[in-house]
Amino acid sequence: MTAIQFLGAAGTVTGSRHLVEHRGKRVLLDCGLFQGIKELRLRNWEPFPVDVQSIDAIVLSHAHIDHSGFLPRVYKDGYRGTVWCTSATRDLLAIMLPDSGRLHEEEASYANKKGSSRHKPALPLYTEEDARACLSLLRPVAYDTPTQIVPDVTLRMVRAGHILGSASVNLDLVRAGGGVHRFTFSGDLGRYDMPIITDPAPAPEAHTLLVESTYANKSHQETDPKVALRDEVLRTVREKGVLLIPAFAIGRTQDLLYHLRQLQLRKEIPALPMFVDSPMASDATPLYLRHREEHDEHMQAHLENGDRPLNPEHVSFVQSRQDSKTLNEKKGPAIIISASGMATGGRVIHHLMRRLPDPSTTVLFVGYQAEGTRGRRLLNGEPSVRMFGEDVQVRARIARIEGFSAHADAAEVDRWLGSVHTPPTRTFCVHGEPAALAAARERLSARGWNALVPAHGERVVLD
Repeated sequence: MTAIQFLGAAGTVTGSRHLVEHRGKRVLLDCGLFQGIKELRLRNWEPFPVDVQSIDAIVLSHAHIDHSGFLPRVYKDGYRGTVWCTSATRDLLAIMLPDSGRLHEEEASYANKKGSSRHKPALPLYTEEDARACLSLLRPVAYDTPTQIVPDVTLRMVRAGHILGSASVNLDLVRAGGGVHRFTFSGDLGRYDMPIITDPAPAPEAHTLLVESTYANKSHQETDPKVALRDEVLRTVREKGVLLIPAFAIGRTQDLLYHLRQLQLRKEIPALPMFVDSPMASDATPLYLRHREEHDEHMQAHLENGDRPLNPEHVSFVQSRQDSKTLNEKKGPAIIISASGMATGGRVIHHLMRRLPDPSTTVLFVGYQAEGTRGRRLLNGEPSVRMFGEDVQVRARIARIEGFSAHADAAEVDRWLGSVHTPPTRTFCVHGEPAALAAARERLSARGWNALVPAHGERVVLD
């Protein structure tokens, strides 16, 4: 028997976890953390639906925390099997998971100081020590290399073009009576003709397909995001203000550095002071340079020419908290890039507290803002936002550039699916908010495909 159970990213855009059962073996695709609104975050504390020690293998599509951040918890609960991923994902997780553990410890400590926890004492979901320990389970696999991960299950990772190391996951499931059930999980699909990393590989033929639906109801603006970024920088120069960019430390920050460097090389913007205030981004950026197997031809050419493609003039990578604090007094014009990208935590919160009341500041969002996040509330025009127990007035200009998204839009998902000649028996739409999931199902149904939107916790027998 072959079945799948949707333990996350079903009916929502976060907490990616899909359990494949085949001939008595269990393979968990992604092991993500639920983020966003409290109702979703509480799922991280619920008992895992199956005994984690009964899972035979875990496969991670990429390193983003909503796809990998629950791994230290399953390790804490007893999982000791192999975790398969790409080499670049392994290297990114060595930075990201310990950082996630520290954040959980800090949140528990803060709750205990404030007496705001229902549990006495408040405990972290997992610790930095748990996160470091689980790294020993990671085993890298090369792209396009078939690898048997458990009996009757062969894994092949192909490029997804989303962030460094991102992959779509293909499983060949050998049937008891002969033949193979071909199973594909898109992971998070990237966009075409984006900088640094290669485009997504074509979708393979599959009997069962799980496809992400983040932007299934949207089309990214056709305006070149580099032009919009140039205009924002030039506005900042004219107004002698600060351009504050909340950006994901992995992926978005490196894309911004690349584009800012290109604008400098073309003399379209001046080399004004620029600060990357994210220790994780500072640590991850060298990995983007090191993993040359991920680079597209333009990135390769820039490196060969000595253009320093991720190192704009006058950029400073801020590590210490003290250096981060000194940025509060920095006068414009200047650019500050800081995590987190949805303004849910990290150093960007301190910058927002300092800069939101200042009309000379522009807060520029360059990525997806999930429901319930501070970033979504700012984009919705709320006059104040609450941070560290204070209501902070919003007098800064709030702006957005959609073209930097690392997620494929509806047309780009269609392009990815264009290589599929025989419709899958079932296509499950996952990793999207309800409106996007409904749009994905409608678009696939219009192709004549059997498209379904699974519910959280739903289990479907495939064979």
